[in-house]
Amino acid sequence: MIEFLRGKVTYIETEFIVIDVNNTGYLVYCGNPYQFQEWMDETITVYTYQHVREDAIKLFGFLSREERRLFEKLLQVSGIGPKGALAILASGKPATVVQAIEEEDEKFLVRFPGVGKKTARQIILDLKGKLPEFIAPLFQTEEENDTLSFSRESVNLDEAVEALKALGYADKEINKVMPELKKEDMTIDAYIKKALQLMLRR
Repeated sequence: MIEFLRGKVTYIETEFIVIDVNNTGYLVYCGNPYQFQEWMDETITVYTYQHVREDAIKLFGFLSREERRLFEKLLQVSGIGPKGALAILASGKPATVVQAIEEEDEKFLVRFPGVGKKTARQIILDLKGKLPEFIAPLFQTEEENDTLSFSRESVNLDEAVEALKALGYADKEINKVMPELKKEDMTIDAYIKKALQLMLRR
């Protein structure tokens, strides 16, 4: 088992990064590879999970051990494979996912790619009450709970931004309307519609 890789991120693709460790390039699959963009060519630590099958050996990478632990828990759920678990963690907010599981918030869980109502219910059945290491931070101060609640809303906004980029809009255009979008609590589609309206006015 490879605990972590420490090296420089030299290449980023839609599903993976390449990290150079002592002149050896490791291909590491990630939920959101572009979160590593700000550390391009800098030395960082990526925590890894080695997934072994008969036909492939793959490394999955995470910014924290907490993310990796939740990934491992999700793999224990019937119907969830590495790709599905990565999609759930792509927002980079493990505590928010755990909060949704503890509150049996199926509506939140089905927002993730590949997670339907049946899978969301299975996640709750298999993991509710079984994530003690993640639950404690959820019940601290009121201010911290407000932050977690807000982070759920930001998942929708993050996905809307990715959709706008897929439509061909540049970061510069999207960043101009972000202050207005952050004032709202909307669905993904509503965020996209609002952003398009704002950009057309400019």
